[in-house]
Amino acid sequence: TPYLIGNAPHYGQHIAWAESSAVCYSNSVIGARTNREGGPSALAAALTGKTPNYGYHLDKNRYGQILVSVNAPVKGTDEFGVLGKIIGDKLVELGKKIPYITGIPSATVEELKSFCASVATYGGTALFHMDGITPEYNKYPKPSDVRFEINQNEIESARAELIDDGIEIDFVSIGCPHASIHEIANLAKLLEGKKVKKEFWITTARPTKKIADEAGYTKIIEGAGAKFAADTCCVVAPIKGRFKGIMVDSAKACYYGRAKNKFKVKIGSIDQCIEEATR
Repeated sequence: TPYLIGNAPHYGQHIAWAESSAVCYSNSVIGARTNREGGPSALAAALTGKTPNYGYHLDKNRYGQILVSVNAPVKGTDEFGVLGKIIGDKLVELGKKIPYITGIPSATVEELKSFCASVATYGGTALFHMDGITPEYNKYPKPSDVRFEINQNEIESARAELIDDGIEIDFVSIGCPHASIHEIANLAKLLEGKKVKKEFWITTARPTKKIADEAGYTKIIEGAGAKFAADTCCVVAPIKGRFKGIMVDSAKACYYGRAKNKFKVKIGSIDQCIEEATR
C-alpha cells in the first residue's frame, strides 16, 4: 500500500508499479497510469525514469468493457472483498478486464483498498471505473453491449464460498492489503480492555506502524495480546503448517490462504474478527 505511506502518484501520472492490488488502486482510485509490472520491469523503470508507452498508459485501453449493476447494499472491507470476488470471477468467465460498476453510492479508502485487492486477485483486473466515485468514471463512454447484475443472493452465495466447512479457527489476521492508520485506530478502540485468546496479527507498513506507536494504538493492541507484523502480510509470511484455520476480513487473503498455505478460511467483518479472536 505505497499510496498510504507517502508514495501516492497524482491523477494522470505515468508510473510503473508492481503488486496487483496497488496497481489496481493506482489506476482506478487515483487515476494514475500503470501496467501490471513485474519486479524486474518496475526496477528498470525506477533506474531509467522511463516505462514503455502501451497498455493502460493509453486512453484507448482504459475504456470500460462490461457494465456491472450492483443492486444490493455493500459495506465494510469484507463485503467489498466479496463484491470483488464476484466481479473478478465474472470477468474471467467473459474474458473481460475493465468493469464499469454502478450502484455503489459511496466507499471509503479502506473499502476500495479491499475491493482492489480482491478484484485483482480473482479477475486479474488492473483498472475499474465506479460510477460517481473513481476519477475517470465519466471520462469514457459507458459500456453497453455486455452487462450483468449483482443482487443480495449472489453476494450471500459468494460469501458462503469463502467460509470452509468444519473450520477450526486458530489464527485471525487483519491487514491484507496493509492496514491503514484508520483501521488500526478502530482496532485499538475495539480491543481496549479485552484479551486475545487466539493468534491475532495486524499487518501493516512500517511507517504506519510508527504512527500507531506514537498515537498509543500499538500499546493498546499489543496489551490485548495481538501482534503487529510490519512490511509483510499473512499471504506471503512463511506460516504454512503453523495454523489450521484462518479468519480474515479479506477475500484476497482467503484465496491465498487456501492456495499457498492450505488453510481452511473464513471471511468476516472486522468486528467479527475481533469477536473470534477474543472468544
